[in-house]
Amino acid sequence: MEKQMIFAWAMIFCLAMAPVYGQYYSRTVEAGRRVEKITHLHFYFHDIRSGSNPTAFLIASPNITQDPPSYGTLFAMDDPLTTEFDLTSTLVGNAQGLYLALSRDLTKFSAVFYADFTFTTGRFNGSSFSLFSRFPPTDVVPAPGTIREMAIVGGTGKFRMATGFALLRPTSSNNTVGDANVEFNVTLYHY
Repeated sequence: MEKQMIFAWAMIFCLAMAPVYGQYYSRTVEAGRRVEKITHLHFYFHDIRSGSNPTAFLIASPNITQDPPSYGTLFAMDDPLTTEFDLTSTLVGNAQGLYLALSRDLTKFSAVFYADFTFTTGRFNGSSFSLFSRFPPTDVVPAPGTIREMAIVGGTGKFRMATGFALLRPTSSNNTVGDANVEFNVTLYHY
């Protein structure tokens, strides 16, 4: 009994000490001067939902009778990024992420995108930036020259702590199967 009492008192002592020594501790220090860099990138994004080697897959769709379903449809993507419009041009990286279709109007396309754009060659090899933004409503077959803006919210590697924007210009799309090629002009502010 005496050993149990000693053990109990030892546990109470330890539990009483934990709040004293286990408190959250933080200290804010002034960061050293950092030089902000600006990087401009230009590449083509290929979202392919058709054929024997698609790069985007339907992973969830609402239970509605709309054909094809659009509103509430969720896609996963692993899309190639190239230097030119042609998919067979030099591969510079890929965009992996999700997009959720938002438009109830079948003549418009709108979505929320989250994608990590990773570069696999060249001077930015291993670096990435994150795009998390709403693709504003546009005609399913956009007018030539239509440009949309999306937000850059982070980055890694040479794009650490990136912010900025991407200007997107659809260069081709196939409305019946959902394929799209998009020209990206990206401006990144990073350290």
